[in-house]
Amino acid sequence: MGGDVCCGMTEFHMKNAASGELDAFYATRPECQGDVPKTRFKPKSGKTLSARKWHSAFSQDGRLDIAKVLSRIQRGGIHPSIKGVVWEFLLGCFNPDSTFDERSELRQCRREQYGTWKAECQKMVPTIGSGKIITAPIITEDGQPIQDPSSNGELQDNGAVTSITPDAPMENGEPAVDAALEKRVIQWKLNLHQIGLDVLRTDRSLVFYESEANLAKLWDILAVYAWIDNDVGYVQGMNDFCSPMVILLENEADAFWCFEHVMRRMRANFRTTTSSIGVQSQLCTLSAVIKVVDPKLHQHLDPNTATESIATKGNDKLLKKYGKFERKNIKTGIADQQHTALSVFLVAGVLEAKHKRLLKEAKGVDDVVKILNDTTEKLDAKKACLDALKIQKKYLSKTKKQ
Repeated sequence: MGGDVCCGMTEFHMKNAASGELDAFYATRPECQGDVPKTRFKPKSGKTLSARKWHSAFSQDGRLDIAKVLSRIQRGGIHPSIKGVVWEFLLGCFNPDSTFDERSELRQCRREQYGTWKAECQKMVPTIGSGKIITAPIITEDGQPIQDPSSNGELQDNGAVTSITPDAPMENGEPAVDAALEKRVIQWKLNLHQIGLDVLRTDRSLVFYESEANLAKLWDILAVYAWIDNDVGYVQGMNDFCSPMVILLENEADAFWCFEHVMRRMRANFRTTTSSIGVQSQLCTLSAVIKVVDPKLHQHLDPNTATESIATKGNDKLLKKYGKFERKNIKTGIADQQHTALSVFLVAGVLEAKHKRLLKEAKGVDDVVKILNDTTEKLDAKKACLDALKIQKKYLSKTKKQ
């Protein structure tokens, strides 16, 4: 009897807490509420990973029973109050077999490292860390400062690009300029206003981003990441991956490291020059898969949606800039059959499931996107995975015969 009462009270508090926390995390601006679908998450007593179950999954010294946690997440999701700390483990920021002390030490080291990088960026652009963001270019293509219209004729504080460090060698009594570093600084500064513009567009339906401080937090993290990852820098779309980390984790450095771990998995998709080769390779592979498993759908979609994804096939000059593996993927439209990402087959499965509707309604890219984003058609994750495996098996079987 007592156990039933206790279980009932736990479920009651869980549902009420979830409702309040969902409102706090994901509150929508009044004028946007009609356009934003409501969350379907509902805490399930005995299934959802609650704060109590989360804490009980740790040993006395802090080692996490990750299998137990994953099983509960699969059955009932994660309670909003602990999503941030759970994602730190799911993204690989922390080893489940580490202790409380080891994680505390690692967290402190990471926060100090982020602080060092941010301070380095702030020396070059004082706006970073000021609680404000940049939305207009601050330098020209050759690194010269651009006059700020609001400064009454004075140059912006960010100034021209200089890449001289305190320990730089001297030439004729003057500090030598590192050409490679100067180029890196210019490219980084040229990106800052684009980051700012994208930040202003990020999750604008959420009350969270009515706060200038929260916008600045997102901008700072993206600006610092763009500086330390010189190979990728900043590409549109990274803001959408970073935003959930900013919302879920209060500490800016912790949010940065979660985003950094996301990018370890996603950065290949953001390698760009004049086009997104990483994403492009996946689109070409998807096109090849659909062509094999559903030729009729491929014939209908290809003229409408695949033109831009095969546009560089004949651009040998562009392809020469990329490695042998990427060049092969772009030219053939087919990745290594045994290593094609499951995500490609997931999308292929969804496309085939909507075969009839796509053939009937899709006359262009906008129509395809609208059909795929239709929230009235509930997507069953388990069925989607099973369909993806069937598509993969069908694709491999047919290509082996060719």
